[in-house]
Amino acid sequence: MIVQDELKQLEDSLNNCMGQSRFGFARQIATLKSRLKDKKSIDKSLVKLQGLIVDSLQLASDRTFPAEKITFDDSLPVSGKRDEIAKAISENQVVIVAGETGSGKTTQIPKICVQLGLAQFGTIAHTQPRRIAARTVSQRIAEEMGVELGNEVGYQIRFNDQSSEKTLVKLMTDGILLAETQRDRFLNKYQVIIIDEAHERSLNIDFLMGYLKQLLPKRPDLKVIVTSATIDVNRFSKHFNNAPVIEVSGRTFPVEVRYRPLIDLNETSSEDKADELSEGDMIQGIVDAVEELEIEDAKRGQIGDVLVFLSGEREIRESSLALKKANFKGAEILPLYARLSSGEQNKIFKPTGGSRRIILATNVAETSLTVPGIRYVIDTGVARVSRYSYRSKVQRLPIESISQASANQRKGRCGRISEGVCVRLYSEEDFDSRPEFSDPEIQRTNLAAVILQMLSLRLGDVEKFPFVDAPDSRFIKDGYNLLKELGAVNSKNEINSIGQSLSKLPVDPRIARMLLEGDKKQSLKELLIIAAALSVQDPRERPAEKKQQADQKHAEFRDEESDFITLLNVWNAFEDARQELSGNQLKQYCKKNFLNYMRMREWRDVHYQLRLQCKDLKLKENSSGASYEAVHKAILAGFLSHVGQKTEDGDYNGARNRKFMLFPGSGIFKKRPKWVVSAELVETSRLYARTNARIAPEWLEPLASHLIKRKYLEPHWSTKRGQVMAYEQVALFGLIIVPRRAVGYGKIDVQVSHELFIREALVQATIKTKGDFLKYNLDLIEEISELEDKSRRRDIVVDEERLFQFYFERVPNDITDTASFETWRKEQAPDLLKTTKSYLMQHGAENVTAAQFPDHFSHGAVIYPLSYRFEPGHFEDGVTVRVPAAMLKQLPVNRLQWLVPGMLREKVIALLKSLNKPIRKQLVPVPDFAEGFLSQPLNMEQSLQSELSHYIYQSRRIKVTDDDWNSEQWDDHYLMNLQIVDADNRVVAQGRDWRTLLDEVGDLANVQVQSEGNDFERKDIKQWDFSELPKTYDLAQSGIQVTLYPALVDELSSVSLKLLQREDEAVWQSQQGIYRLLQLDLAEQVSWIQKETQKRLVQEMIYFGNIGNKADLLTGVTQQVFRTCFKLDDIPRTQDQYNQFKEMHRGNIGQTFDEVIPVIKLIMQQYHQLMKKLKKSNQLAFAFAASDIKHQIDQLMPKGFIGFIPLEWLKQYPRYFKAMNARLDKLQGNLQKDKLLQLKVMAWQEQYESLINQLPTDLNCFPEVLPLNWMMQEYRVSLFAQELGTSIPVSDKRWKAQMVLAKSSIEQ
Repeated sequence: MIVQDELKQLEDSLNNCMGQSRFGFARQIATLKSRLKDKKSIDKSLVKLQGLIVDSLQLASDRTFPAEKITFDDSLPVSGKRDEIAKAISENQVVIVAGETGSGKTTQIPKICVQLGLAQFGTIAHTQPRRIAARTVSQRIAEEMGVELGNEVGYQIRFNDQSSEKTLVKLMTDGILLAETQRDRFLNKYQVIIIDEAHERSLNIDFLMGYLKQLLPKRPDLKVIVTSATIDVNRFSKHFNNAPVIEVSGRTFPVEVRYRPLIDLNETSSEDKADELSEGDMIQGIVDAVEELEIEDAKRGQIGDVLVFLSGEREIRESSLALKKANFKGAEILPLYARLSSGEQNKIFKPTGGSRRIILATNVAETSLTVPGIRYVIDTGVARVSRYSYRSKVQRLPIESISQASANQRKGRCGRISEGVCVRLYSEEDFDSRPEFSDPEIQRTNLAAVILQMLSLRLGDVEKFPFVDAPDSRFIKDGYNLLKELGAVNSKNEINSIGQSLSKLPVDPRIARMLLEGDKKQSLKELLIIAAALSVQDPRERPAEKKQQADQKHAEFRDEESDFITLLNVWNAFEDARQELSGNQLKQYCKKNFLNYMRMREWRDVHYQLRLQCKDLKLKENSSGASYEAVHKAILAGFLSHVGQKTEDGDYNGARNRKFMLFPGSGIFKKRPKWVVSAELVETSRLYARTNARIAPEWLEPLASHLIKRKYLEPHWSTKRGQVMAYEQVALFGLIIVPRRAVGYGKIDVQVSHELFIREALVQATIKTKGDFLKYNLDLIEEISELEDKSRRRDIVVDEERLFQFYFERVPNDITDTASFETWRKEQAPDLLKTTKSYLMQHGAENVTAAQFPDHFSHGAVIYPLSYRFEPGHFEDGVTVRVPAAMLKQLPVNRLQWLVPGMLREKVIALLKSLNKPIRKQLVPVPDFAEGFLSQPLNMEQSLQSELSHYIYQSRRIKVTDDDWNSEQWDDHYLMNLQIVDADNRVVAQGRDWRTLLDEVGDLANVQVQSEGNDFERKDIKQWDFSELPKTYDLAQSGIQVTLYPALVDELSSVSLKLLQREDEAVWQSQQGIYRLLQLDLAEQVSWIQKETQKRLVQEMIYFGNIGNKADLLTGVTQQVFRTCFKLDDIPRTQDQYNQFKEMHRGNIGQTFDEVIPVIKLIMQQYHQLMKKLKKSNQLAFAFAASDIKHQIDQLMPKGFIGFIPLEWLKQYPRYFKAMNARLDKLQGNLQKDKLLQLKVMAWQEQYESLINQLPTDLNCFPEVLPLNWMMQEYRVSLFAQELGTSIPVSDKRWKAQMVLAKSSIEQ
């Protein structure tokens, strides 16, 4: 019973304990009661608890501050409403105090709370938006309460805690209070929370406002006081359920506003104002305003301090230089910004007096801070505002025009000690057009850190959190996306272990993520330094007047691959100096190297705090130096969306289609590596990446496995790997980090892979299998496909889809590779995968017989293989005959025109349809006419066209010439495709034009025979020392039995034995070889002939000089004598036949010589006379005829003509020359007639030359072609000298008949 009474006493005393201990004590009392109920001993626990409660009661008792010691300045407006404020605080949980600048609310309200006893059981938390304000306000309150700073009144800012257990009023930044929610969710340590300068609406303030609204119902003992300038205070009241608002007027004198715009608004649109305001204009505007205020002071007979508002530290430095150059007498120019050292701040808040101070400040002086002695304000009207773009994912720092509320706050900084003047460097119209209030920070920043904090504190759905002004849902979504990028939340936006760790690190979540990865990559030591550097302002300074010197000094630290390594170099150099140098020397070192000493100290402080936090999280620092790769992989973990790939233009493609440039001050700016990571993307004039490093794209995939998108391109069957493959493309935020990587596709998409396996591996037969089903099915398909090619139709074999269906119905759906297929196949019946011929055929093919579509055709003893292909447009479409190169000249060209029986009818119909319309009309119906042609006996040794022309003439009496056939209309497959192969059976040429192929193959045909290494061919033969000269010679050529024709070939000084393709060419060449062999055997007779020739043709030899030399004449006479004497009706084939032939005719050499010499003598004499007359006929009018005569002479007298022109035709030469003379005689007065006659000759000449160009071999092999030349010469005689008569009858009709015979002989 006694114990229960003691527990009851302890329970009753809880309300007098310190607030932060009450909840813990209550839980311990409840535990003791439970143990007591279970009849367990609690003596020791009770004694311990009693001691703790007594200590807490004593601490609360000691915190009583004498009310009489608290004094209030009655001159402050807030003092006049002290009782009203005190009453409102006593009666309400939340009070809104709205006071103008200078009302004293910041310093007096904490004292009112102390006087009300609201600091006895807990501390009065008093938040300020800036560290400098927390420090200066705490000093002022301590002075007014007469206590030492750090005891009853203290402050806590980042890395500096000047408070203790005795502290009643604790000034702090709102960020510090926010951080305490991590350790003390209910903020039990505090009895009162004063949110000062709430109108600034920073991110922390808005979050605290929402947090406190949720907390107040759970902490009914907690008082919340919100102080604000008189800006939209009703919004705060409404937020806290219509909390009472107490308005306090400001203690100010009238302030005159002067507008001094720097640009003419009538000429500039409002959108361009910020752009038009150059820094030079603004700085000059400040100088002009200070001069104006100096004049104002002179009028008033006083000296007033000037507060100038600027957008940033750089603008402060440049304005300071300009003002110093302006040389204002006795003026002290001081900077004021958040990172200012304590000593510099004291110059501002504790003025020494005596001189004018010109204070250049950022918007840190806009609220919270009261700079003493300010009479004048110069408002540039702009501030650098942080704005986050959820589209580009970039934090921008544009300089923007401030709102009306901010402008009025700046104005309120003067007029506190006397009448003030506010000079606005913009127009009144500009002021009126500005928004009334500034956007709260929560609506213009990335919310990842806030969301992470809320998730960590389990504050519920972000979108339902009671913000004063709820952020845009797009910003919330973007915040979650960043947390997903960092791996801090899962797909359901729930915080995970990584997120919990990140929330405990007091830095940006990206930087915190780097530290966690640094622990994994054993590079935490380096990452702590880098993370601390990224959390503070860059300590490297670059004064405008010493840019070059600063760049030179900073270059000593620079790393050309990584700005992060550069930061490590700066740190290491500073640490080395710190170990060796004294405090002052270290400051000089920093100054010399253009390093900001205070920022270096702050860097070290942040580094120290981060080390402690990492230690609490059990993250271990590496003992040895980390590699470049390890450091930057850890950095990448926090900045996965800050990677970039260089473009051809030199800029970078970033995540989500952003383009950015490396900041020119970056150490890697010149090298510009292909891939980079950047710690910061800032948009000013354009998007710049600051603090960059080279990375390898292959580092990204393992780190971003939860973010990358994989695309699979070109799934295909790989025979080599035996599985379905695809090319994997890996992208991170739209950047291709792995462009093309072959991966197995079977596990990625089983259905598609299975279908591809069947189509490519089985249907296309590319799988490597031991089963015989594949060859069996292929043989069946090939057999049926041949029927399609022959019949030129594609409806016999079923399409691949049918075969696909066959395999698809039998092969299990999960099989996608060779290994699994072979395992399954071995367990099945052997014939399961074998199809049937009937299954593969859609229609029958009864008409496709061997007779209609043979596999070969024969010519003589040679069998030529035939193949078929039905693929219009392909160069092998139709029928292809395979011809060894050595047999090309022997090929029966006419026979090839008839193709094969199965295709002949269609070809005949096509030829008939290609005839000119007047002829074609008389042959309808064409199919019936074709049937009539094919039903008669056909001579396939003649060309198809000539046979068809003959039939048309016979049946319709219509003459069809070559010009009537429109061969351009014939499809390629109506012409046989000739495929020429070499000795190794390789195709060397193919086409449908025999003559073109002859030109293309050329001498290769003869070389092919030699390459076989036959035992017949010989060289350098000078007498008949071989057994015989057979008519034919058989050998294998490209797998075909080929018949060639031996020939004895003239080599001038000897003869050789060769194998030729054409029989007629072999005969003619052998004739020339026999003549040469006879001359070699009868050398004495040759000598005699040449000696006698020189005696008998003395003068003629001179005439011959225009044609050739003496040797040519002697050789020609010799050859003519032998050719005329030895008439070769049949070629001797054996040595005996040759010797017999030689002996039979050698006795006639002298007689023949006597017959030849007079003919040659007369030819040369007539030739000489003709040439003399030609020289005389040099009139221009005769030129046309003279040129034709010279052409005729060239035709009659080519090189060596005396030796190879038959004697019977040589005897006609004098008559030809006489005809030419006669023509020259008749020219005068008959020029027009001569030209007309010459045109007739030219028509024959052109036909003749065209025919000659088509000859596959020497002219002498074609006896039907040889007469054409002499007919043409006789035709000339009949036209130009008819009186001389002709040796043979000539006419157009005879010429045409001979041409037909000649052409036919060529085509055979």
